[in-house]
Amino acid sequence: MTAWTSPLRHDPVPALLSAGDPALTYFVRRDLLGEEPGLISALWELSEARRLLRKQQADGSWRYPGGNPETTPGSNYAVLETFRSLGVLVEMYGCDRSHPALRAAAEYIFSCQTAEGDIRGILGNQYMPYYHAAILELLIKAGYADDPRVVAGLEWLLAVRQADGGWIVPLQAVPSRERTREIWPGPAVPPDRARPFSHLATGMVLRAFAAHPAYRRHPHALAAASLLKGRCFLADKYNDRKDPAYWLKFQYPFWWTSLLTSLDTLARMEFQVDDGAIRRGLDWFVANQGQDGLWQHGYDAGKRAHAAQFWVALAVCRVFRRFQEAATGS
Repeated sequence: MTAWTSPLRHDPVPALLSAGDPALTYFVRRDLLGEEPGLISALWELSEARRLLRKQQADGSWRYPGGNPETTPGSNYAVLETFRSLGVLVEMYGCDRSHPALRAAAEYIFSCQTAEGDIRGILGNQYMPYYHAAILELLIKAGYADDPRVVAGLEWLLAVRQADGGWIVPLQAVPSRERTREIWPGPAVPPDRARPFSHLATGMVLRAFAAHPAYRRHPHALAAASLLKGRCFLADKYNDRKDPAYWLKFQYPFWWTSLLTSLDTLARMEFQVDDGAIRRGLDWFVANQGQDGLWQHGYDAGKRAHAAQFWVALAVCRVFRRFQEAATGS
């Protein structure tokens, strides 16, 4: 076992390498073993990546398979499906802006950016800081960190913080009975700044800041990150994914806020392992590692869920390695 695996009960690397997934193996070799696995562009030619790329529309988007739900008229669910597809391409196949399909997808996303700086569409004309930030995270990782449209998106996030320093989804503060069909295409509901932050929203927003080489140390982002780590294992203040059990439901590529996404964010933002909240989070992964070296992700069984277990384990390992490197200065 290497230095970063020493806190764990079992070395997860053999299990990850046994999965038989060439994309996963590439990232294990690069990120966990420190090897040079070759050009990342080789992953773009893998069958699953090519299958997804073939589904891209002429405007750079991906079509949402279910159509636009009638419950939220005016919503553009192609933004949601494009976010989902970008997550797979960027996080699992390493696509970046040198790939023409990635550039086309980015331009489609930017076409959905308003003059205010936010990306809209999934919630009709309503603000969606959590999805907005999660999309920015992927664009930053794909090489768009210096793009002025990304910078404008980060500055918009800073401008819509709650008074306590975190974020909410403004519609979270609207009672369910008032979320009529007319609200979705209507004027954007501004955030009620006096309300407490949502850790669901704040955790997703902070992923964009954590991915950015300059904004990850922004004072307001660091203050919000301190709020987030104080909420681990607690119920959210709002109804969306409120139950504390959601902290322990893990996805890859990342989607909702969880213990794993939060630790990944805190590691990227250069928080230290000796922080009590971070230590408790890492200890949970130590205590709940399976004998096979992997972790349960909390979602349904089946072939796809089994494959996701390996990618979740890769993300866990990256967290342990980042904190170990930060602690030793290596």
